[in-house]
Amino acid sequence: MQLQDKHRIAILSAYALALHGFESLLPTPIPWLKLGLANIITLVALILYGFRTALMVTLIRVVLASIFIGTFLGPAFILSTGGGLASVVAMGLSIKYFKKFFGTVGISLIGALFHNIAQLSLAYYFFIQRIEAVLIISPVILLLGTLTGIVNGIISDILIKNLLKKNTEKIQNVLHKAP
Repeated sequence: MQLQDKHRIAILSAYALALHGFESLLPTPIPWLKLGLANIITLVALILYGFRTALMVTLIRVVLASIFIGTFLGPAFILSTGGGLASVVAMGLSIKYFKKFFGTVGISLIGALFHNIAQLSLAYYFFIQRIEAVLIISPVILLLGTLTGIVNGIISDILIKNLLKKNTEKIQNVLHKAP
């Protein structure tokens, strides 16, 4: 891995951690509900820099955030890790095999769906072990995940377009200054 890639991963991870921290300050109607703002950075990393970068950003964010808030290796860590990994893998495969069918919002929705399914599955197998409870809460979680997936996808799309536009402008400035 080149030094530039390491810097990129570090910066993106810092942004994801900052968004995760900001999100924890926001009041939520349901205690365990999160908007998944840090997933915006994961999606941007995936689309602009590839699967490996997105996976590293997700793992670094999950591990460091859990260490900072004291949930490392606890139930929240297991659910967050499982959801994050499932989301990145599903989005990565969607981009690889179905890129022409999905835009940024569609990819975000796929990530949100797989994140929620993974968390519900892990909660059932490791913690709840009552299918009735999982079936009752699933529609609520999937609905909220869909809504946050749409919002995060829209924000990611705007961010990606702005980053690509600024990068194009930089290249054009360099080309016009070249002798």
